[in-house]
Amino acid sequence: MPGDRKSDSAAVTGRSCEEAPMILVVMGVSGCGKSTVGQLLAQRLGWSFKEGDELHPAVNVAKMHSGTPLTDADRWPWLQKIAEQMDAWRNTGRSGLITCSALAGRYRDFLRAGRPEVHFLYLKGEKSLIAQRLTARTGHFMPPGLLDSQFVALEPPTSEEPVIEADIAVPLQEMVQQIERRLRL
Repeated sequence: MPGDRKSDSAAVTGRSCEEAPMILVVMGVSGCGKSTVGQLLAQRLGWSFKEGDELHPAVNVAKMHSGTPLTDADRWPWLQKIAEQMDAWRNTGRSGLITCSALAGRYRDFLRAGRPEVHFLYLKGEKSLIAQRLTARTGHFMPPGLLDSQFVALEPPTSEEPVIEADIAVPLQEMVQQIERRLRL
């Protein structure tokens, strides 16, 4: 299901969240804070929230838990579930946030194909900081040993994509306020 890497209007700003529903995909490598930032931002904005990891097929979770990186073939059914959730929000006119690593440009192209209200929030950080967070995290199926494979797979969003970048080294509340301001401009 790879899509063409066509230019889109990259302007996430310049539009008020009050004007029309928006769907924000909170993306980045494992351990960058997608769930924490996504939940807090959704709460502050009054938007629906979905943890994208909950949509992984059991076989994917088992594979990652065992320390085996996912392949494209593993990811496409999961990305389809992410797209289905976004379409459910679109069909009801609701804004929402969903977490999804969306590491490759072709995955982001697929997620936004025919969905002009889809934008990305890229949580960007130093590998050492993310490694510290992964090591301290408990109760998650993604082991710290897969972080290298996440960075290998990562194709950072380009300026042609509808994306907001956020530095994860910034304190959480401050980061979320910065994101809110950028969304409301």
